[in-house]
Amino acid sequence: MNAAIFAGRWLSALLLVAVCGITLAGQSPGNQRICDEIQQRYTVNQNQSNSRTLNFLLFDAAQRGCTDLIQRFIDLGASVQARDRAGNIPLQIAARSGERKAVELLLAHGSDVHHTNLAGSTALLQAATADRRRVAKDLLRAGADPNVRNTQGISPLAAAAYNGSDRMVDMLLEASAVPDSVDRTGKAPIVYAAGKGYTGIVAKLLDAGVKVDARYSHDLSVLMWAAGHSNDVPVGEGLSTVKLLVDRGAGLDLVDDRGRSALMTAALRDHGEIAALLVERGADATLADRQGKTVLELAGSEALRRTLQAAIEKKANSNQ
Repeated sequence: MNAAIFAGRWLSALLLVAVCGITLAGQSPGNQRICDEIQQRYTVNQNQSNSRTLNFLLFDAAQRGCTDLIQRFIDLGASVQARDRAGNIPLQIAARSGERKAVELLLAHGSDVHHTNLAGSTALLQAATADRRRVAKDLLRAGADPNVRNTQGISPLAAAAYNGSDRMVDMLLEASAVPDSVDRTGKAPIVYAAGKGYTGIVAKLLDAGVKVDARYSHDLSVLMWAAGHSNDVPVGEGLSTVKLLVDRGAGLDLVDDRGRSALMTAALRDHGEIAALLVERGADATLADRQGKTVLELAGSEALRRTLQAAIEKKANSNQ
């Protein structure tokens, strides 16, 4: 299978604005300046204020967590259900920015925890994508549905699995998140975790009922994804994930829609330690893909071919 499949169509990153400030009373001092600036903008233009300008200010206050200003703008007529260009309401802006007090205040004023923006994302999905665990916990307590997916089929659990957020995954599973929902690219949360070497999350999802040999887009198994992990995964973590899957009974010689096994995938990606492990654990090194190529022919380097040949010979000798 070609490397592009493994590069994958990863989750689209939500816009997370980095700011140096925060808010007024009860907030971190670093944000005081930002909230003061928002207050100053209102003061200068208050004679021309209308519902539209108040809504704009409410969005800014929500993003920075300026709770005093949020309350003031609501009192002046700003709507907690106002929408920005992307269809977000202030609650979603506060959630993805990790502003818990702002989230609490907006919910208290009737903000809709189930609202979805134009991409179909809820505040919970945005919090999960930004790894805002405490905000996500607050949203779940407020009744957020952990199984609402966006227009691309991405669930909060998939976002948490992609981020490698063990505690977020635990929390969502405890809230009855479906562990094996598949997005529009044919991937489930376990695929994202396996492809990034998050062994602990892969284990949690298997424990939650995900089948170890389930097939995804292009007939790929989780083991194939783990064997062909992305190049930014530390060697030990990738190897650990493969070991876990093999120990859990993953089929070593399953093949994808190109006739390639996990062993072939590891060879293609030049993951020598994983390839050697799979041979040691019994993967068939004689299999040929639909083009008639064996693992030795698919190996990405001469060094890997030598490693594979040594592993194959060692396995053969141990079986005598």
